[in-house]
Amino acid sequence: MTFKVAIIGRPNVGKSTLFNRLVGKKLALVDDTPGVTRDRRVHAAKLYDLHFDVIDTAGFETAAPATLQGRMRAQTEIAISEADLIFFVVDSKSGLMPDDKAFADIVRRAGKPVVLVANKSEARGSQGGMLEAWEVGLGEPIPISAEHGQGLPDLRDAVVDALGHARVFGEDEEDEDEIAVTEVLVGEDIADPDAEHEYDDTKPMRIAVVGRPNAGKSTLINALIDEERLLTGPEAGITRDSISVDWEWRGRLIRLFDTAGMRRKAKVQEKLEKLSVADGLRAIRFAEVVVVVFDATIPFEKQDLQIADLIIREGRALVIAFNKWDMIENPQETLAELREKTTRLLPQVRGLQAVPISAETGRGLDKLMDAVLKTHKVWNSRISTGRLNRWLEGILAHHPPPAVAGRRLKIKYITQAKTRPPGFVLSCTRPDSMPQSYVRYLVNSLRESFDMPGVPIRMALRASENPFAGRAKKRG
Repeated sequence: MTFKVAIIGRPNVGKSTLFNRLVGKKLALVDDTPGVTRDRRVHAAKLYDLHFDVIDTAGFETAAPATLQGRMRAQTEIAISEADLIFFVVDSKSGLMPDDKAFADIVRRAGKPVVLVANKSEARGSQGGMLEAWEVGLGEPIPISAEHGQGLPDLRDAVVDALGHARVFGEDEEDEDEIAVTEVLVGEDIADPDAEHEYDDTKPMRIAVVGRPNAGKSTLINALIDEERLLTGPEAGITRDSISVDWEWRGRLIRLFDTAGMRRKAKVQEKLEKLSVADGLRAIRFAEVVVVVFDATIPFEKQDLQIADLIIREGRALVIAFNKWDMIENPQETLAELREKTTRLLPQVRGLQAVPISAETGRGLDKLMDAVLKTHKVWNSRISTGRLNRWLEGILAHHPPPAVAGRRLKIKYITQAKTRPPGFVLSCTRPDSMPQSYVRYLVNSLRESFDMPGVPIRMALRASENPFAGRAKKRG
């Protein structure tokens, strides 16, 4: 059975840098600005031969519970209660601060094993700060440099001493299950192009939640998992990192990704916000279904449409959630108007699922998940080549392609080359001359005939090879 390590300390001591070092990836945002991390993040980590889960936390600050800093502190205290071991991080470069001693008392009262980590020990003059760390009364400080990877062997030995050899190296019963889940997550859907396949509802699904600042993304995830897992509040732009949360819905494993609010590019000036937005874009590319949260009181801002267009261009399955529905006075009338706007403003994905919800009250969440599942099924759907070509015969008989420069364009056959999103290859003469309007007609007819609403459909045109081309060259 694995163990959990929480990284605790005041702001700007290098907790997220140490977290990234332990997980082996740059998952947590790192910046010189104090207080970058706000939500707690959990990830599998490795320290030489030790395997464990590590929790990155917000910097400990003295603040009233109602404030943002107070809510951040509450999340950190939850991390302390969940952890088996605590890394209490101090800054050897700047030395001990009064807050370090106050927070050390809180950690001591938790009664958990503690390793005192003196970070930034590579800096000139850090020896004095490291010696000061003895004053917090948490044992011998372990000098490390999270940024440069120095001192990690000593940190590994300190973990073994704190937890005991049996606890650290006990058999991990979950390893086989975790490996199986990982294989399912990264496994690619490879199928015979001439055969249709059943939708596998046992595979884990990745869902990213995106939108403008203060649309209610974190509140929505908290409502779905029925836990105050993510930091929320009236302030815009609380979330900075993309945080993943594992959840089970009707027996299906789901990984939810909360992302930072995305403002218009012209308004994003600070380096930290640029990093947050880039982190959100990575979450979109990694996800299978993306839920765009619109504020129902001010929907269809230009930025909302740009986010939706980005998701479509990335080829992700898209679902719209009209949040804050409890604040709408004429729900029926408003919903009809919003759905008409959805069809008109996002014509490239006809039949897009748009669901009214209230993350605050929990209304409409089951309908939202049903819409997500339906869209995911369509996104994974495969149509046999035989059915496609029978459909194509009917289309060509009813509405053949136009003549270009006095010559008729001929379409030979169609096949589905990929899923996720559905991609089709159309074999025809002179593909460069095929009007885009006719390609759109084919895509829309395909969507309607095979019931594929609300997902991007890719259509690639290829010239069919001339079987006599080689003979002509030989004669020449």
